[in-house]
Amino acid sequence: MPRVLIGFVRAVEAMNRAIGRVAMYLIFALIGVLLWSSVSKVAFLPSLWTLETAQFVMVAYYILGGPYSIQLGSNVRMDLFYGNWSVTQKAWVDAFTVLFLMFYLGVLLYGALGSLAYSMGYFGMQPLEYFAEFFGALFTGGIDGAAGKIGFLERSSTAWRPMLWPIKLVLAFGIFLMILQTLAELIKDIGRIRGVEI
Repeated sequence: MPRVLIGFVRAVEAMNRAIGRVAMYLIFALIGVLLWSSVSKVAFLPSLWTLETAQFVMVAYYILGGPYSIQLGSNVRMDLFYGNWSVTQKAWVDAFTVLFLMFYLGVLLYGALGSLAYSMGYFGMQPLEYFAEFFGALFTGGIDGAAGKIGFLERSSTAWRPMLWPIKLVLAFGIFLMILQTLAELIKDIGRIRGVEI
């Protein structure tokens, strides 16, 4: 296997391992938010922010921990036949099926970017062009240049009304990390087929 591919796999796995290990502790933040929600409903006035904050923390926990879960191989599989196959047979099947996962994640990423662009005030049909213009304005005009590309910021329709772009940014970033991890898994499967363990 070329060294650049091995370096790519190791870099992606190190990044996803670090992010996944940090994301694991978001479950404690979720417990804290839900505990405060319960206490405030009994002892004080109910807090408006707890339900949506719990949802946002759960999304971050799930989406940022997903690539690490793929890396560990702890995702759900049907082991009816798969468990008895050789390492090479498993690698062939995994290399084939990961292509479907990559396609699905690509479509999901495009939708997440469209939703993120919408939450930043872009109401057109070309979110990739919007982000190209946004980052171009950011690099040439700084924060003020990028601010000119932001429109009406989307807010939740609840009483608390938080802005939605931060969680949509986390969602798009997590899906991007999953695509990188599935690409690393494909490279590892090709290596196993060739008799090289990465």
